[in-house]
Amino acid sequence: MPKRSANFDVVIAGGGVIGSAAAYFLTAHSGFDGRVAVIERDPTYANCTTSRSVGGIRQQFSTRENILLSQFAAEFVKRTDEYLTVDGSAPPLGFVEAGYLFLAGEQSVAIMRKNHALQNRCGASVALLDVENLRSRFPWLDVTGLALGSLGLKNEGWIDPHALLMAFRAKARSLGARYLKGEVTGIDLNKKRITGVRLADGETISCAALVNAAGAWAAQVAAMAGIVLPVSPRKRQVFVFECKQSLPSCPLVIDPTGMYFRPESGRFLCGISPPESSDPDAFDHQVDYAPFESTLWPMLARRVPAFEAIKFHSAWACTYAYNTLDQNAIIGPHPEVSNFYFANGFSGHGLQQSPGVGRALSELIVDGAYNGINLGRFGFERIIAKKPIRELNVV
Repeated sequence: MPKRSANFDVVIAGGGVIGSAAAYFLTAHSGFDGRVAVIERDPTYANCTTSRSVGGIRQQFSTRENILLSQFAAEFVKRTDEYLTVDGSAPPLGFVEAGYLFLAGEQSVAIMRKNHALQNRCGASVALLDVENLRSRFPWLDVTGLALGSLGLKNEGWIDPHALLMAFRAKARSLGARYLKGEVTGIDLNKKRITGVRLADGETISCAALVNAAGAWAAQVAAMAGIVLPVSPRKRQVFVFECKQSLPSCPLVIDPTGMYFRPESGRFLCGISPPESSDPDAFDHQVDYAPFESTLWPMLARRVPAFEAIKFHSAWACTYAYNTLDQNAIIGPHPEVSNFYFANGFSGHGLQQSPGVGRALSELIVDGAYNGINLGRFGFERIIAKKPIRELNVV
């Protein structure tokens, strides 16, 4: 006979930064007095995507909702002492507000200007820099082949991603959320409503609502309810190197090739997404070092001459929840299984969108509507209709 726990009002499948943000905002909501359970397969978070990210926060997107979500995140992380303090201890997120610098060749100038206009309308502080301004502001940068740069002047940079996850988790637990070690292996339905979940150890948990925050495993969770979710696990790698020469005022730089780099504690992090033809589904965390030597280092050295003489330090890999339809998040209830809520497919933007998405989920579950940022365009309906919302600034 399977074990059965006490009922919960909301079960969250996945205790990473999205699931933990949802748990915090639910338990902190003045109109919610229910019970929340977060099911996490690995409470050590050793291989958690959140902890293995580069921690970026930026407003430079081509989609209004993405800009607004990251603006909310920047303001939130600056005020975590107000929201996430537990027992008098505020979380040390270490927000480095150094900006993002997107670089563009002549062929991408029109798109960059269009994105900049939208960012300005949303209130983002972003400056366009011509080649002379780029050369003057960043003398270590080789501007060959560049026509324009877009630099975030405020509310952009990076934080300690693991610290934010742990802060959400600790605060949610202090407000009553239960974190349970386990893996969801089944979903119980009755007349198109979820009544509970089954775990790998045989335990059954009843619930009034289920949130899918399972990251790269989200499609597997959705399939338990007979729902097809276009989210695939993709491997992303981060390489760490040392450079003797300093790069004053170095932001997180995104080259037209797609290569990125940023400083980190006296070293540099870098990476690049593989071409779609060489980007299979993968759950492993084994590092392939070849791309650093063959692809990344030559790109780095072309853009920053000081990077011709660098020393490789280390690398890691993570599993990236990739929305194959449009690389944008899928948020909100399923149109037919109305108590099944989705927060999936962030395609690398989950950390910076977690505060806004956590708040949005709490609004939907408790109030039945968005009260802050309206994320209706990211709903499941577009998945069913196969109508993508294309985000042009995917790193």
